[in-house]
Amino acid sequence: MGQIIANTISYVKKQLADAEAGHDWLHIERVYRNALNINSTEKGDPVVVALAALLHDIADSKFYNGDEELGPDMARNFLESQQVSPQVIEHVVQIIRNLSFKASLGGVTFQSRELDIVQDADRLDAIGAIGVARAFTYGGFTSRVMYDPDVMPNLHMSKEEYKAAKGPTINHFYEKLLLLKDLMRTSAGKAMAAERHEFMLKFLEQFGKEAGLPK
Repeated sequence: MGQIIANTISYVKKQLADAEAGHDWLHIERVYRNALNINSTEKGDPVVVALAALLHDIADSKFYNGDEELGPDMARNFLESQQVSPQVIEHVVQIIRNLSFKASLGGVTFQSRELDIVQDADRLDAIGAIGVARAFTYGGFTSRVMYDPDVMPNLHMSKEEYKAAKGPTINHFYEKLLLLKDLMRTSAGKAMAAERHEFMLKFLEQFGKEAGLPK
């Protein structure tokens, strides 16, 4: 299995060579590392956890005109080329399909311990100092304004509203990032999220002071 993991890493690095900086190989590497760390106590299937973490963003739908099946299809085709068992492939594909925050807004259709582990690992990379950096990187990539005091966060978006949202980057903290701590599913994920959540609160407090935003 070690060779398959190595092949997967090479494949992902190649596919994401020109990716937006918040969704590049380094993002995958951090999620992979977090997933292995969480799995050391959660005891999920290590092969499924590793492959799902490595392939979870192989074709993020927001960079592919909203196509939510391209990523799962690419993962399936690659894993079949590596002669991975059908059971593992199906599990990995289901994790990729149900992993994202927007997927949860539309109703999750699959659940497993391994999904919880990889999902927590991915959500950890969306919060804390890395999460702040990634939010503004993506905001710049999509030409969003940093903040606009006249545009309030939309706290009750449907899946389709979330996918179409183009609000200021600061709003994204209230619409998603500050919610993730309480959505963690594993004990290790919850513990790791707490510190990162507190960092974001301090960042937003300081940002508000400097920007002259109302409390």
